[in-house]
Amino acid sequence: MRLLIDAGNTRIKWALAESDSVIGQWYSSGHATHTDTEKLKHAWSDQTIRRVVISNVAGEEIASQLRKTFDDFDIPNNAIHFFQAQQECAGVRNKYAQPTQLGSDRFASLVGARHRFFGERLLVVTCGTATTIDALEADGTFLGGMILPGLGTMATSLAVNTALLPTVHATDRTRVFADNTQDAIISGCLSAQVGAIVYAYSQQSDPVPRCVLSGGAAHYVAPYLPMKFDAVDNLVLLGLDAFVAGVS
Repeated sequence: MRLLIDAGNTRIKWALAESDSVIGQWYSSGHATHTDTEKLKHAWSDQTIRRVVISNVAGEEIASQLRKTFDDFDIPNNAIHFFQAQQECAGVRNKYAQPTQLGSDRFASLVGARHRFFGERLLVVTCGTATTIDALEADGTFLGGMILPGLGTMATSLAVNTALLPTVHATDRTRVFADNTQDAIISGCLSAQVGAIVYAYSQQSDPVPRCVLSGGAAHYVAPYLPMKFDAVDNLVLLGLDAFVAGVS
C-alpha cells in the first residue's frame, strides 16, 4: 500500500492506494483533526504500508506527530517522503521566483489538476483556511497565483475582531444586501471570494481556462460562480498520487 497524506491547516486528509492501482482510485480514504492521531492509527491498522508521501503545511509539530504514528507501523524513514514544491515535477513547471517557496499543497494541487485535465489551460481554485487561485497553462507552466483569507477565516476574523459583531459561520447567502449583521457578513465574505475568482478568470485571454474548484469551503462558493467549473475533491491527494506514479 502507498499512503498519501494532505496535512492542511485544519485537517489531515489521507488516502490508501494499492501499489498497482489507477491514480485517484483509492482503497480507502478519510480525514482527522490535528489532535486525533488515534483515528489515523485505527484507519491504517492491518495494512502493510510500503511508501508514504506527505504534503504538510501545518508545521513541524504535525510532522512530528505523523512521524510518531508511522513508528507504530514500522515504516522505515527512507520510505517516507515529505513532498515539496520544486522547479519541475510531473509535468508542471513552476515559475515562482523562488520555486521552493510555493506551498506544497498548492503545487500538489496543480499536479493533480494537470493529471485530471491534461493539456488544458486551468484556473485551480482551492477554498480552505486560505483561498488560493492559481493559473496553469496548457503546457503545464504554472504562471503564479493569488492567496486570500478563506471564507471561514474571513468571516470569523471580522466577527471576532470587530466590536459587537456576532460570531458567524460560512453558510448560504440569502441575499446580497442583507437586513441583519450576520447575513451581511456572510454576503460580504462570499462576494469577496467570488469576486476574486471571477477577476482572476477574467484576466486569462483566449482560450478561457477551465476552472477547477476544490477545498472544504468550495460548496459554499460554488453556487455563486458565474462560469462553468469542475469540482474535484482531494486535489492535493490526487497530485501526490500522480507524483508517486511519476506521470509527466
